[in-house]
Amino acid sequence: MLRVAQACGVPQSPARMNPIYANMPTTIFETMSALARETGAINLGQGFPDAPGPEDVRRAAADALLNRSNQYPPMTGLPELRRAIADHYRLHQQIALDWASEVVVTSGATEAIAATILAVVSPGDEVVLIEPLYDAYLPMVLRAGGVPRLIRLEPPAWTLDIAALDAAFGPKTKLIILNNPVNPTGTMLPAETLAAIAERCIAHDVIAMCDEVWEHIRFGCDHRSLFAVPGMRERTVKIGSAGKIFALTGWKVGWVLANAPIAKQVAKAHQFLTFTTPPNLQWAVAEGLGKDASWFDDMRAGFAASRARLIAGLEGAGYTVLPSEATWFVSIDLPASGIALDDVTFADRMAREGGVVTIPVSAFYAEAPVRTIVRLCYAKDDATLDEAIARLARMRALFPSPPLGGEGGAA
Repeated sequence: MLRVAQACGVPQSPARMNPIYANMPTTIFETMSALARETGAINLGQGFPDAPGPEDVRRAAADALLNRSNQYPPMTGLPELRRAIADHYRLHQQIALDWASEVVVTSGATEAIAATILAVVSPGDEVVLIEPLYDAYLPMVLRAGGVPRLIRLEPPAWTLDIAALDAAFGPKTKLIILNNPVNPTGTMLPAETLAAIAERCIAHDVIAMCDEVWEHIRFGCDHRSLFAVPGMRERTVKIGSAGKIFALTGWKVGWVLANAPIAKQVAKAHQFLTFTTPPNLQWAVAEGLGKDASWFDDMRAGFAASRARLIAGLEGAGYTVLPSEATWFVSIDLPASGIALDDVTFADRMAREGGVVTIPVSAFYAEAPVRTIVRLCYAKDDATLDEAIARLARMRALFPSPPLGGEGGAA
């Protein structure tokens, strides 16, 4: 039987699989969402809203599904959507794009990230990554044969150390990956940090991949894109997501913006990943991107109200919440809250005993993780947030406090 299995090419153990994936745990988002399903806990872990998304955009998708083509659209995206993307950024960020050569539609931002890394990185190239980081970045870099160079942000300010940036750049550096606004920290990279990154990219001839999916979910500040920094137009790949803009996370419609030579190479990688994206969703997103600026203002105002509700409830329950100016998330600082637990233990107890799922931020680090911060998603309806706050408040009294003069949280 063993000989038959081997002859048929059936692998006998994980050792025969690609080690990058064979040794990889299940993503923290699926792990914690599965825990929510198992326990019936309120899921403030994985980032998805309770609301169904804008009705007119959903109706446009339904209408296109019934009345327009459902066959292969162009590999780089429907012209209607690519034009809409270019028009959208011209209006909202004053970025001029040639829709025909500088816009590629992908099946979600994660596919855009994968296509960009595969198009840019060759084996042995070094890639600068900033921790905490979206957990898809590192496996994709390794799969492309890249060599990660990790630099880190530290709470509570989450500022980028320029000396560490200089140490990470070298003669083999090919790519730097930025997430701005930053998930999970909820911060935005200031203009001086973007300028410092741009200066080093230009000096070392490095391409920057900017994951900017949270660009519209920000409060009291404008979005600054590295794409618009002088000298970076020709060496930046900007990634966006309709799922985040319209709170339709299951649609998986994303895009890449880059100058024509880079966009052409990204499209070559894209064609052998998903090739294309459902056309009805593309037509619907094209309509959504053309909404008046006031719609985006109102959308932000709605999220701002939910964000304020959760922050006020957490602080009223005795938790210390770190400043957050973007994304659907806020974070609790456990030591500052007087809780002597590491983030993984807190998250597990909070889910199983308290009935609220959170995300331990240590999951966003590849090396020497910070174990003192947990992330919560506020993009829920008021009743859900209020019940989650009540449960978090009840559990707060049960969590151990550090000894007098001691440090809270585990190292």
